[in-house]
Amino acid sequence: MGQAVGVQIGLADVPALERGVSLLGSGGGGDTVTATALLLSRLAAGHRTALTPVGELSGDARVVPIGVIGATAVFAEKLPSGAEFRAALAAIERWTGHRADALVSIEVGGLNGVVPLVVGGQLGLPVVDADLSGRGVPRLDQLSVAAAGKGLTPVVLAEPGGQVLVLAEGTSIEVERTARAFLAGSGGWAVLALAPIPASELPKCAIPGTMGAALSLGRQALSADAEELAAATGGRVLGLGRVVEVSRRPGPGEHGRTGFARGSATVRDHRSQSLLRLEMENEYLFAMRDGEPVASTPDVLAVLDHRTGVPILCDVIRRGVEVTVLQLPAAGFWTDPRRLQVLAPRAYGIDCDPVLLEVRR
Repeated sequence: MGQAVGVQIGLADVPALERGVSLLGSGGGGDTVTATALLLSRLAAGHRTALTPVGELSGDARVVPIGVIGATAVFAEKLPSGAEFRAALAAIERWTGHRADALVSIEVGGLNGVVPLVVGGQLGLPVVDADLSGRGVPRLDQLSVAAAGKGLTPVVLAEPGGQVLVLAEGTSIEVERTARAFLAGSGGWAVLALAPIPASELPKCAIPGTMGAALSLGRQALSADAEELAAATGGRVLGLGRVVEVSRRPGPGEHGRTGFARGSATVRDHRSQSLLRLEMENEYLFAMRDGEPVASTPDVLAVLDHRTGVPILCDVIRRGVEVTVLQLPAAGFWTDPRRLQVLAPRAYGIDCDPVLLEVRR
């Protein structure tokens, strides 16, 4: 297959891409600093990187979903050698008998909105302008391929110590559970690769255009204030004020297993003196104003440092910071009634219906 040209990503585009994927992480997705540094280094060395629209691929082209899962804070401390990505790709190709013609990110929000561009350049494969999340999501069973009924297996996990695990069969929930157990006993993070998907099937089980949308969102964010950004994207400013309280606690687990850490951050809105409380897990999930629900996943909830506009991750938000809280519209894939429940508040143990924006991108 000839490599499609697509949209070129240059050095000047990287800050906007990083800001866009950070916003779509909804407070999660991992710190983008390390991945961005790797991309900048590659581009500075003269390598070319591009986003390829799904429609520019031949229908029978095989697209491999790829990304990093696990403790992304460890990813910054234990840098990838590059061998992990090659090992994951080689294993999924051997197992399925299909060679990869292109790559697609498993998650546009956060770290994985940048990593595939680095990997695609290293492996000489185009990166498709799409992803399997449309935002930040915490669990593998919440990826779009699972939500669309395609399932996840076979799955390959390649960790930095050299171990490669192939999960040949299992439900999406079983894959999620097994992957977390593997990460706990290895290096803390791993490269994940899923079976190659024919390009003709991608629109049914992926979310096209999200990488380009992240770039556009980042450009808007870097050139506008929060109110202007909200107006341009069909979102809204939920609050503007100081973080007055942050609490953290163990998350609900199943079958004796501890879940993801949970917590909340409370912002006193300078404009109304109301209290805006954000419930968070790996991402910001739910917002209440003086006890009344006002916003929720699958819409994106982003907390920005009011001075710099930089998104603040859930695991680093602290009391005393001046912030702006944004609600940005979810990708239409997730507002479809057939899939809404996958990312709705009850999917995280929050007993409330979704509270979403009416305007859709």
